[in-house]
Amino acid sequence: MRLAHAVRLGAWMMVGLNLLMALAAVGIFMRMAPAIAIIIERNERSLQASEDMIAALALAEGVENRQDLRLQFQAALLRASQNITEVNEGAALDRIKAVSGDAFLGDPGARQQLVSALVWLGQINREAMVRADRNAQQLGYAGAWGIVFMAASAFFMGLIFIHTLGRRVVRPLEEIHAVILAQRQGDTRRRCSGGEELSRDMREVFSGINEMLDQIHVPTLSHGGQGHKVVEQPKR
Repeated sequence: MRLAHAVRLGAWMMVGLNLLMALAAVGIFMRMAPAIAIIIERNERSLQASEDMIAALALAEGVENRQDLRLQFQAALLRASQNITEVNEGAALDRIKAVSGDAFLGDPGARQQLVSALVWLGQINREAMVRADRNAQQLGYAGAWGIVFMAASAFFMGLIFIHTLGRRVVRPLEEIHAVILAQRQGDTRRRCSGGEELSRDMREVFSGINEMLDQIHVPTLSHGGQGHKVVEQPKR
């Protein structure tokens, strides 16, 4: 029956849309988690390295034996050099390498240039983190609105499905139930009726039920009229 096929199709479309919405939500969260992890992996290491270099430089002030602090500085500089992820990081690291030796020897100008380069390195990574965070937020907003759109589509599709199901299935079934109840109560003239809103399949069902009821009650009516005879008038 076409009606049964339409009902099954509508039900499967509802299931498919809800499944798609669930998969989209999972996909969005799975993409946001790596985006946040990239922020930490790429930029947090460089920020930590720049802070370690600044700390070593600050502790070296007024200390005669600066070898250990310089080794700590070089180790932090190596970590930062192995984690270049932004465009200007290379230039900042080259400036740090160029002036770090003189800065640890006590040159005030070199120390000032080294501090400026370290601040620049931190600023580069912080700006990159802000951009990455903004991109992650935009991804989250886009995904959230996409889910809202799919949920609204599922809601309106559900309303249409319920309306169609009520008009093409529930109301005809109520009409059939009313006819059966009338027959039980002795109303043998009650038949299934419907307008143009009935589907072709339901019209055929109504027609079949009405034909069955006619076949059941017509013999009874014929039997009730068998005792009457027609009396012919004599010819003159």
